[in-house]
Amino acid sequence: MSTEVPRQYKPNLVLVNRRKAAGWESRKRAARELHRLGLQHGIRETPTVEAIEKAMYRHETGRVAVTDAIYRQLYCIAYDANPHDLFGELTNGTEERPHFSVRSHKFVPAFVGAEGAALIQDSAGCVLTEDQWSTCHSAPVDHPEGECTLYVWPCGSVVFHLVETMQLSTIASLAFWRKVSYGDNIKWAADYLSRVVPGIDETALYVFGAHWLTEPAWPGELVEPALRIMATPSVLLHRDRPMDDDHLAHAELIEQSLLSEAYDHGGIESFGVRGISSGYASWSGIVYHPIATDRSLTEPELVACELAVQSMWAFTDAITRQIEHGSDPDVPPEYGWRYLRGVRSRLTTSRPRETGQHQAMRQAILRTSDLMPALEQAIETLRDTDRG
Repeated sequence: MSTEVPRQYKPNLVLVNRRKAAGWESRKRAARELHRLGLQHGIRETPTVEAIEKAMYRHETGRVAVTDAIYRQLYCIAYDANPHDLFGELTNGTEERPHFSVRSHKFVPAFVGAEGAALIQDSAGCVLTEDQWSTCHSAPVDHPEGECTLYVWPCGSVVFHLVETMQLSTIASLAFWRKVSYGDNIKWAADYLSRVVPGIDETALYVFGAHWLTEPAWPGELVEPALRIMATPSVLLHRDRPMDDDHLAHAELIEQSLLSEAYDHGGIESFGVRGISSGYASWSGIVYHPIATDRSLTEPELVACELAVQSMWAFTDAITRQIEHGSDPDVPPEYGWRYLRGVRSRLTTSRPRETGQHQAMRQAILRTSDLMPALEQAIETLRDTDRG
């Protein structure tokens, strides 16, 4: 059996890069190939495709070391390499750093239209979801990387919500994992939706990340700058540089430099309360650290806010794409400008019992998401189309 890597999750970028060099962008495709090669080479007890896909995720993200003889043999055959090339130590024996614990919330939105949403809702067995900002249905779905829930709005938006728990020693490792995993997450979501609604435009899909920090790893004076880096992790990475060990080492140096400089950025908005919580929102992501857990925001509150924002991002983006192609947006009358006017009110108007922390979170996320200009344009365009 595979052996758990103690505490730290450090991506095995050797395996990741070998897989992609073989032309297998998704783990699902690679799992099928490894299964075929195992049977072709007469490897007894070759795992199923599903088991291989899950194992590949755990191996590539560093959640487990590759000690299972069958998997070591399969990787060596598939990548035409020896064990040392694939499973040798990726570090130089540097002293162990303290680790931080974080729950990653990934939101993968898509727009499939009202008819497509109805088909997906029925196919997944979705039920009415409580405690959301607007009417939607949801169901748990199987995902190789963690706990995943599919949310469906009748207007045509769907959002996959994927939750993964990690321990990491550097924010650079988080930034790397984020960069490497997002492409696979998008591919998986597109494949899932295409099985029910053919013709999904994968280029319209994206991943938005929110990180719930449960245990920091830095001295008190560095926690706030560390959280600001976590809200904008791509600041550590080069756009066109390969995702290899040298890149990671350089990203870790940048991280230390930014921490020492008390990193901040004009595009980051704070919504924490001193002594209770620390929270930051940006275009790139969100991070929240509850200090007084009985007085801070809860994870479901942050998740509900992001689900509302991301579902409308998908809807308004679909309208914007139609406009930019010179077409009048085609939406069912019940989800026209009056529907979006109601959504705008729900997003922007404070609730009678809304706490100050919740209000600050909502406003920071709305401002940094840049959703409101797109929503206003969609309302105006749909109203004009309705008049015509």
